[in-house]
Amino acid sequence: MSWIYDAHIHLSDPEYKSDMDMILNYMDLLKIKACCVSMDLETSNETMNLYEKSKNVLPFIGIHPEMAQKESEPVYDLIEENNEIISGIGEIGLDRTYIDTDDEWNVQKEVFSKQLSLAEKFNKPVSIHSRKTLSDIFEILPSYKIPGILLHWFDGNKSQLRTAMDNGYFVSYGPLLVYANDKQTLLTKTDPSQLLVETDGPVRFSRCFEYKTTEIMFLSSVIFCASKLLHISYEKLLEQIEDNSKRFLGI
Repeated sequence: MSWIYDAHIHLSDPEYKSDMDMILNYMDLLKIKACCVSMDLETSNETMNLYEKSKNVLPFIGIHPEMAQKESEPVYDLIEENNEIISGIGEIGLDRTYIDTDDEWNVQKEVFSKQLSLAEKFNKPVSIHSRKTLSDIFEILPSYKIPGILLHWFDGNKSQLRTAMDNGYFVSYGPLLVYANDKQTLLTKTDPSQLLVETDGPVRFSRCFEYKTTEIMFLSSVIFCASKLLHISYEKLLEQIEDNSKRFLGI
C-alpha cells in the first residue's frame, strides 16, 4: 500500500493542538506522511516537537513572508542547528499583500533569499508561498541550486505553469481542486511527474467541505478528483504522487 504525502500542512498551528494525538494516530493508521511547514520561530519549534512525537511528521522550518518583518536570526540558527534532522525549509516566499512600503518589500526579499541560501547550503527542498509574486520568484530561483522546489497552492496562469514545468519545479493542489474550475484546468496542464497534493490546513474550504477545519484525511478527495481529471486510476495516481513526493524530499 502506498503512502499518502501531504506536501504542505500547518500541523504546528494552534488550531490543531487539542486534536493532535488523534491526528497523529490517524496518520499512522492511514499511512499518511505530512510536510509540516512553519511560519516563524514559535511554530518552527512546535514543528520540531511534533517530529519528536511522530516520524510521519516531516519537519519544514522557516519564515513565512507575513512574518518577515520580525527578527529572523533565531529561525536561521534553528535551521543551522537542526540541518541533519529537518526535511526541508518552509513556508518561505514573497507576498506583497503583507507589506506597505518598498523597505518592507526589500526585507521580505532578503529573508526569502537568506532561506534559499540555507536550503542550498544544506541541500534541502523548499516549500514556497508565491501569491501574486511568481514573476519575482522565477527571477530569483535560478541563482540557487536547490534539490526540490515546490510552488505550493499553485495560483499562477497557464504560461507561469509552463515556466514551472520547464524548470522542473513541483506544484501542488489542495481541496480547492474539488470544486474550482480554474484549478482543475491548471491541473490538466500539469506534468503528472511534477504534481503533489496538499491540504494547507487549517485553511477552511467551502462547498462540500463546509468551512470545517481542514483535516489531513481530505487528501483522498483531492487525489480522487485529480485522478478523474487526468483519466488515471486512483491507485496509479497515488503511486505517482508517492514517487513525486519522495523525489521532492530527496528520499
